[in-house]
Amino acid sequence: MIIDCDRCVMANTDACDGCVVSALVGSTGVLALAEEEARAIEAMSRVGLVPPLLLVEGGVRAADSRS
Repeated sequence: MIIDCDRCVMANTDACDGCVVSALVGSTGVLALAEEEARAIEAMSRVGLVPPLLLVEGGVRAADSRS
């Protein structure tokens, strides 16, 4: 699983603060997870140990269009 915040339509919104990507890497970016790692994060999220993945994929966003 590749999580690319530039492809998330929720990037640079309040959703970032509650997303597991921000919890793991401290800011938006790209995170590559093996299938086993993604399942582990999902399990930890279900029991409240980490925030959920809030990724909503869309088209590639230009860096200069971010606010």
